[in-house]
Amino acid sequence: EILLVESGGGAVQPGGSLRLSCEASGFDFSGVCMMWVRQVQGRGVEWVSSISPGSSYRAYGPAVEGRFTASRDNAKNTMYLELSYLKTEDTGMYYCAKGRPTCDNGVPRDFRPRRGTRVTVSS
Repeated sequence: EILLVESGGGAVQPGGSLRLSCEASGFDFSGVCMMWVRQVQGRGVEWVSSISPGSSYRAYGPAVEGRFTASRDNAKNTMYLELSYLKTEDTGMYYCAKGRPTCDNGVPRDFRPRRGTRVTVSS
């Protein structure tokens, strides 16, 4: 069974930072692209980032480019997302998603929101 468990969300003020984690199991984590997506009220599901199996390729959505950084530790089957310079419009539920061996920059077609971790940015 494929299992993705997100954590690290919380409430911060604008300009603050958070570090999200995604622990994966049930598949060959080191062999696939991993993505972060988010569900923001009023904007639906939005692709945030993609990171290739070996971390050589990383891509970000225009709304987060320059502020968020994706990384992964294949030995721990874990992916991370560093969120910096947070804005109120970053508020939402953040999910990790399993991709294919090569990265696509978008929400996976088979994505279904499950657990997620909530990020709230407000003053």
